[in-house]
Amino acid sequence: MLASGSAGRLAVLRAAGIDPEVVISGVDETRDVPRQTAALVQVLAERKAAAVASVRQDALVLGCDSMLDLDQVALGKPGTAADAIGMWRRLSGREATLLTGHCLIEPRAGRRTRAVGRTVVRFGTPTDAELAAYVATGEPMNLAGAFSIDGRAAPFIEGIDGDPGNVIGLSLPLLRRMLAGIGVAITDLWRAR
Repeated sequence: MLASGSAGRLAVLRAAGIDPEVVISGVDETRDVPRQTAALVQVLAERKAAAVASVRQDALVLGCDSMLDLDQVALGKPGTAADAIGMWRRLSGREATLLTGHCLIEPRAGRRTRAVGRTVVRFGTPTDAELAAYVATGEPMNLAGAFSIDGRAAPFIEGIDGDPGNVIGLSLPLLRRMLAGIGVAITDLWRAR
C-alpha cells in the first residue's frame, strides 16, 4: 500500500511491476517538524506510513516524503509562482541534494524500517524567459524544490549523482533493501503476468 498521492511515486512502482493500492494519509506536514532536511523527510514519511497503517492493519504500507536540500535549507513545494522562480534562481548553476524519506510498516508483524535516499542534482541555468514559461505550466507547484527530472524541468537539469527514482520520489534499490530487512523479497510484490 502506498501512503502517498504522488503520481511520480506511483509511476516508479508501476514501472517496476508493483501495483500498490494508494491511500493518501492526510498527515499535516507542517506540525512539529525538524529543521534538518534528512530528519524532516524521515519524520514525515513515517507519519504518513503510520497514519495509513493504523487503519489498514492487513497491509504492507510504504510512506515517503521528499525535499531538496540547498545550503542546509529544506526546499519543499513552492507556495506561489514567485516562490518557484525564487527557488530556481537560487538553484541555477548549482548542486543540491534531493532527500527522500522512506518508511515501511507491516502492522500485523509489528515491523517497521526507515531510510533516507540521497541524490545530488546539478542544475542548469535557464533563462528568465524559460523559467517564466516553466512556472506558467504549473508543474513546479506540486514538486519539492520546484522541479523533477521526468517532466518539463528535465532540460534544465544538467545531471544527477545517485538514484534517479529517488529524485522522482521513491528509491527502488533502497526499497528493495528495506523489504529484505523485514523478510520480503521485492519480486514477491511483482504483479502477475
